[in-house]
This record gives sequence, structure tokens and C-alpha cells, in this order.
Amino acid sequence: MTKVNIIMPKLGMTMKKGTIVEWKKKSGEKVEKEEVVAIVESEKLTGEVKAPTSGILVEILHDVGDEVPVGEAIAIIETEES
Repeated sequence: MTKVNIIMPKLGMTMKKGTIVEWKKKSGEKVEKEEVVAIVESEKLTGEVKAPTSGILVEILHDVGDEVPVGEAIAIIETEES
């Protein structure tokens, strides 16, 4: 099993942090690569966070409303690949 971080994306050139608006998946649910798992927003933009790989969403690290720096992990997917 391999653990893969889902990170806070950079939606705009000046974005330094984003706010989690909604989780589309819950911890323990299966996710497919490129499936939308969360909605985040910056001061100017709202965007989707997609799963970087298929697997099980094993841990959500930040709650709705949390401000998270760009590049920081917001959740973890466990894959069956090694």
C-alpha cells in the first residue's frame, strides 16, 4: 500500500492559501483518479481539487472552513500500488 497526499492547489499566480469550502468525498470512501474530492477557494477564485490517483480516501486532514497554505496536504489516499 502506498499513501499519496492530496495537496492544496495554487489556483492563481498570487494565491498563498486556500479555504476548503466542501468535501465531495468522506474518509473511507473509494476515489478514482481525477475525481473531484473537494472544492476550495482563494480570495478571487473557486476551484476543484481532484484525486491524483485511485484508492481509498483514508484521512481528511483539514475541515471545511480551514485555511490551508498552497502545497500543504489536505487529505491522504491509500492506493493498492506499492
